[in-house]
Amino acid sequence: FVSSGIRVGTPALTTRGMGAEEMKLIGNWMAEVLENISDDTVVTKTRDRVRDLCKNFPIY
Repeated sequence: FVSSGIRVGTPALTTRGMGAEEMKLIGNWMAEVLENISDDTVVTKTRDRVRDLCKNFPIY
């Protein structure tokens, strides 16, 4: 068996009220991190973006 990619579930995102636009952002951020996995600046910037996004879509 050879995997051809990353499978990402969306239920956690939709539960928080996120939609297609947020999922596009997250997908782009994932690609950017994977393309620059050794670049701490990219990883840190993405972590901050994710935290900011999650603040707008609280769990409760």
